[in-house]
Amino acid sequence: MLGTEFRTGSPIWIDLGSPDPDAAAAFYGAVFGWRFASAGPEGGGYGFFQKDGGTVAGLGPLTEEGARSAWMTYFSTEDTAATARDVASGGGIVRADPVNMGEASMAQFTDPQGAQFAVLHSRQGLEKASEDDTLVWVELHVGDPAAAIAFYRGLFGWRAEEMRAPGMTYQVLSIGEGDRQEGAFGGVAPLQAGQEDARWVPYFAVADVDALVAAVEGNGGTVLMPAATVPDVGRIAWLTDPAGAVFAVLRPDPRQAA
Repeated sequence: MLGTEFRTGSPIWIDLGSPDPDAAAAFYGAVFGWRFASAGPEGGGYGFFQKDGGTVAGLGPLTEEGARSAWMTYFSTEDTAATARDVASGGGIVRADPVNMGEASMAQFTDPQGAQFAVLHSRQGLEKASEDDTLVWVELHVGDPAAAIAFYRGLFGWRAEEMRAPGMTYQVLSIGEGDRQEGAFGGVAPLQAGQEDARWVPYFAVADVDALVAAVEGNGGTVLMPAATVPDVGRIAWLTDPAGAVFAVLRPDPRQAA
């Protein structure tokens, strides 16, 4: 289960690059009830989404020319520079070289199929996860799932286990150590009809998917996939915010949380 005890390869951070951070803060505040806290005058417009006083995500302005608004998932690493070398040798692209931030360091990449991701070496990360209105799952959509799993296994030692899913072969990902179920944090799925871009999609847990979808539409967002119940998984919807950043929401099947 995705949590806040970070080990190699587990999601440690997530943030949104937006062309209008003020508008994004208002949207996610209305939809999830998040409060935005600025990092201060030296933060370059960056800040933190919080729920009940705990940080659940970051938000900052887009800094790359031509960049599209998107959510970025960061995975925990013990050595940012070594991971950057492994990305390059594995056929990926180093989009942002490792940079030190005090005791922490980070870098941003694109995998060989075009999905963007990042790594973070830090003692701190998300303060809340796997509860309502927080990150609960991350999902990679690519043209060649087997090749993607091999690439990321080379970086983080991830394990993958096939799971039955309607109309596709779905692979559940877990970190490389410990119990598989306890260490599961995401999945890999093949691109579906109409999908063109490989991407990591964050899933946020919600108490009521249908009410959340209505809130997204009422605040200028878009529904990509209407709310639907997936057997043994839960109720899911795919959405975008007003700037086009893709995210999903999930009300997990109670049996999966048992």
